[in-house]
Amino acid sequence: MSAAEIRLDGKVAIVTGAGRSLGRAYALALGAAGAAVVVNDVDPETAGQTVADIVAAGGRAVTAVGPVGTSETADALVEAARSHFGRLDILVANAGVLRDRVLWKMGDDDFDAVIETHLRGSFTCGRAAAIAMREQAEGGRIILIGSPAGQFGSFGQTNYAAAKAGLVAMARTWSLELARAGITANAVIPTALSPMTATIPAYTQVYEDYVAGKEIPVEFRRDHALGTPDDVAPLIVWLASDAAADVTGQALGIGGDRITVYSHPDVLTTADEDGGWSAATIDAAWHDGLNAHAQRSGPRGN
Repeated sequence: MSAAEIRLDGKVAIVTGAGRSLGRAYALALGAAGAAVVVNDVDPETAGQTVADIVAAGGRAVTAVGPVGTSETADALVEAARSHFGRLDILVANAGVLRDRVLWKMGDDDFDAVIETHLRGSFTCGRAAAIAMREQAEGGRIILIGSPAGQFGSFGQTNYAAAKAGLVAMARTWSLELARAGITANAVIPTALSPMTATIPAYTQVYEDYVAGKEIPVEFRRDHALGTPDDVAPLIVWLASDAAADVTGQALGIGGDRITVYSHPDVLTTADEDGGWSAATIDAAWHDGLNAHAQRSGPRGN
């Protein structure tokens, strides 16, 4: 199936956090591919603008304003899809917030706000969507949005990295639980310029230049896999389509000119000690060769 043939006609999607940036790009792309879209955001003005742009392009969309996290919001999103468009086929759980602090300065509220939106919000929306899709008995697509922070760790982002790592594990678990119902669950790891990316010192100037209308330098598109939100959206459309019906439980990265398939955690090596281990024998085994398999924190090349 060629890229020109990837269509979502007759499908209905929910996109959370779709008023701005990446979420907006996902909603617009799904709408352009033929899906009807429930546009969720906490800001009614930006959500309304996304809907207006989808409709102006010939698509169908409605707003569903509210913060994700609670079961009530999740149920309301599913109800909006059903009441306006008669069904639900696709969930893109994108909504998120940042509360960056190093560990010793991170407050309970900083941690809870990020977990509530990213992790619990994806859980409640995913659960509500799965119930609706199972009732329809026609399959479905659940797409969770991860981050390189969840793959490698990220200085100052205990809350965000933990939530994003949890989302990948959640997608893998759902891929097992929902397989018999024909519902796929995958995690997308985007690397795109956004207000969140702008908080990373290495990308602040690139983001400011991008907002000013300048092209993203080739070295960032290639070596850093860093592009625009529109560069990420085609992966969302493909995963939402019938073409990706056999793709589930995956963590797929995309940004700039690069697509990435992330590995699942795996056993690197093992060692055995007759009768069990002591601290001293563990120390000896570590320095006799286990340490050769240790992996550093952070992305490769850093």
